Amino acid sequence: MKLTRLIFFLVLLSCSLAGGAQTGIYAAFTGAKLNPNTDWIYGPTVGVYLDTWHFGLVSAGIDLRGQFLGGGGATQLNSGLGGVRVAATPHILPIKPYAEAIGGIGYYKFAQGSSTNFEYNFLGGIDFTFFPRLDWRVAEFSYGSISGLDNGFHPKTLSTGLVFRLP
Repeated sequence: MKLTRLIFFLVLLSCSLAGGAQTGIYAAFTGAKLNPNTDWIYGPTVGVYLDTWHFGLVSAGIDLRGQFLGGGGATQLNSGLGGVRVAATPHILPIKPYAEAIGGIGYYKFAQGSSTNFEYNFLGGIDFTFFPRLDWRVAEFSYGSISGLDNGFHPKTLSTGLVFRLP
């Protein structure tokens, strides 16, 4: 837990030093279906993104996130992921569609046991600005895989939440 706090602090510090960059801190409620034979599990997704490159209406950067799904139940998925992010900002509409490719470490637990392996996700979503620095993450969908498991283990998630954008 201390390592997570240190990483989060370092990311925020680097965000404050990056001139012209757009930083967002987000928290979302996430539901996940790990494979066709499991029930839905739920929990929070939290993270921070930093869009440092801007090309007209398109920006690119990095995203670091953690997912803590399943609570104390028999099926759990906890992940620490990071990767690249691309977003579009059409200034005539208060929306921001985005796409990401992220990877990292995933810990899963089933009734049969638990394991920690490499995890990756491809995701996309749309944020809606309703206050100058506050967005509603209307919907985010991800599809991914955890290595070392059979071919039937491809988590799919659906999230909604809030994004606070720093100046």
